[in-house]
Amino acid sequence: MLLLNHSNYKLECGTDEAGRGCLAGPVTAAAVILPNNFENLILNDSKQLSEKKRTLLKPIIEHQAISYGVAHVFQEEIDSINILNASILAMHHSIDKLQKTPEFIIIDGNKFKPYNDIPFETIIKGDGKYLSIAAASILAKTHRDLYMEQIHEEFPMYNWKQNKGYPTKEHRAAIKKYGITKYHRKSFRLLPEQLKLDV
Repeated sequence: MLLLNHSNYKLECGTDEAGRGCLAGPVTAAAVILPNNFENLILNDSKQLSEKKRTLLKPIIEHQAISYGVAHVFQEEIDSINILNASILAMHHSIDKLQKTPEFIIIDGNKFKPYNDIPFETIIKGDGKYLSIAAASILAKTHRDLYMEQIHEEFPMYNWKQNKGYPTKEHRAAIKKYGITKYHRKSFRLLPEQLKLDV
């Protein structure tokens, strides 16, 4: 399916995040303003694309975008304010990094908080519908993956290079065997057998 521009705003920003469901590492968001004439036949929701295609698209988006920003919100803050608030905060931080102020913001999903009185719209599965959100999903995913590959060197036993911090069987087995690291989200259910406290 060919993705579209959402509106006629010249400076429309799409934003999306990656890593919400991970047990370790940051939640990462990107904001992208694309030119109105931007076209790319491969660009789609990052989850629909292979790692090879995402890696191919990253420099194309970064080179052709009018402006883009990427921001991490790390595990300590995720534990402090919860993953939904951390995801929205990461999106706000990524918009902060844009060199041009957007006239309109479109967001993947159904939750957002107003940003500097700029009009916005949340769009469920927006990363599979609109070019700027799809581009943001690619940058959020590729930048977060690079970060997880870096911290993999510090704790290779969790194989973050491969699982990127997601709750795979292998990752959970390593948590059971080695315990947790400073990169793990302590507010998350890190092992399936963890019991919830009766509060």
